[in-house]
Amino acid sequence: MTEEAKESISTKRGLKRNEILPFTLEFLRGRWFALFASFLIMATSGSVYLFGTYSNEIKTTLGYDQTTINLLGFSKDVGANVGILTGLIAEITPTWFVLLLGAALNFGGYFMIWLAVTGKIAKPMVWQMCVYMAIGANSQNFANTGGVVTAVKNFPESRGSLIGLLKGYAGLSGAIITQVYLAVYGNDSKSLIFLIACLPTALSVIFIYTIRTMGPVKHPNEHRVFNQFLLLSIVLALLLMAKTLIERKITFSKGTNAVITTVLCLLLFASLYISIREALVVWNIKKQPPTAITIEQSKSQVVESSEETSTKPTSSKQVDEKIEKSCFLTVFDKPERGMDYTILQALTSIDMLILLVTTIFGLGASLTAVDNLGQIGESLGYDNRIVTTFVSIISIWNFFGRVFSGFVSEILMVKYKLPRPLMMTMVLLFSCIGYLLIAFPFPGALYIASVIIGFTFGAQLPLIFAIISELFGLKYYATLFNCAQIASPLGSYIFKVKVTGAIYDTEALKDVAAKGLAVKQLTCIGSHCYRLSFIILASVSCFGALCSLILVMRTRKFYQSDIYQKFREKTDTL
Repeated sequence: MTEEAKESISTKRGLKRNEILPFTLEFLRGRWFALFASFLIMATSGSVYLFGTYSNEIKTTLGYDQTTINLLGFSKDVGANVGILTGLIAEITPTWFVLLLGAALNFGGYFMIWLAVTGKIAKPMVWQMCVYMAIGANSQNFANTGGVVTAVKNFPESRGSLIGLLKGYAGLSGAIITQVYLAVYGNDSKSLIFLIACLPTALSVIFIYTIRTMGPVKHPNEHRVFNQFLLLSIVLALLLMAKTLIERKITFSKGTNAVITTVLCLLLFASLYISIREALVVWNIKKQPPTAITIEQSKSQVVESSEETSTKPTSSKQVDEKIEKSCFLTVFDKPERGMDYTILQALTSIDMLILLVTTIFGLGASLTAVDNLGQIGESLGYDNRIVTTFVSIISIWNFFGRVFSGFVSEILMVKYKLPRPLMMTMVLLFSCIGYLLIAFPFPGALYIASVIIGFTFGAQLPLIFAIISELFGLKYYATLFNCAQIASPLGSYIFKVKVTGAIYDTEALKDVAAKGLAVKQLTCIGSHCYRLSFIILASVSCFGALCSLILVMRTRKFYQSDIYQKFREKTDTL
């Protein structure tokens, strides 16, 4: 029986009354409901992308200069990207513990920031605020590890599309959380911090036992289902973008924002219907009696597998010998690309080194641009409402970049055998245009730059995570997934604190000296404030693209093979 015939039969059959409870229990324990839960968690996990919205509130309330704000932004990036401990915890603990710990960190970090900004506690020292920011941002790693890593292990043959969707929802979460807070609190940045502390925490606790590793199961048409998820997410993003553009002309009331937020929630929960439908497909196919063709195929697979085992009697011994060796002894005895590397083997490989260098320059420059957007808007004379619009634009196009790079790179890799790192090269070159638009602005340039920077920033993340899973295997993916993000804070610190922040303060001091004013708060007004900084960011992004191109040349033969073949062999046949 063909897969299309299976799907046709399964979708026509409903549930009998005595099957409703068993199906419901299986669905709630199944991988489709876990995927839906991952969508919701990721849709509220991108609080780090809202730093540009509430950073001015921190700056004004606590009296910080721009260098201090950039230091807080660096602390946020360190917390959000240094997730080695998260990965190691995920290797030895169940997923529910990872989600619970992440929820505790999220609430603890952002709640303390809210207490400081609202004056409910004494003004913290700068280092204390940096710690709070790092703790709150670090919770993102637990959400990523619990949601993304688990989903990739459950759907390994669709990892590019899946990572693009999940990271896309994370990128869109900035606009989603902004919309919720506008509906609940209105334009109050302090309350936004409180919402960030509570909403992601609540969702992680609700789905704490839902998300878990179950392994792949053969499905009649898995790629079609992910395309439907993609369509829903695009409709959600287009609605947010339309609302953002209309907001440039008119100001929405709190009631109107509440209506829009309700529609957004309905679109988010529409994916639950798809999950139920696909779980029902699997349920009905399992009830079908095996056909003669299926039985013959099963017998032939057993015969082939036994023949392979008999013709390779020493392979298992070789595997056992490798297992018995210490990970330190095998660090330079690396397997072929695509096999399961140990953590040390992966971290000491040339491919990983090139990828980390690319991440330093690529993501480091992007994070710098995103976190300085609020101050860039201020320096160019935009009011706070328009600056919030820029943040929403970046968040929305962050989403489009993530799903685009995930789905398109998957198509290019599977259909045309093009290396996935090639997409990274093109994305980094495209980001240079956005940086140069800020360096040399014209009327409306910041809107275009926000689109480009948001798109290219989002596009990098799914590519990095998918490349790691493909080159180094899934056995230690939870740790390697988080190790890859270490390079990002290093680039962020260099470009944000030592380059952008220092140049901004220097230009601000020049303005103050020219006007003969006393230095109370360093604020730079004009296009010159960020010109040199973003010329530098464009240059380092070009260098990152060159590094990515080297990885393309090294892996082109690997990507010309069928890298998903081993997962199809391991998949359970329905």
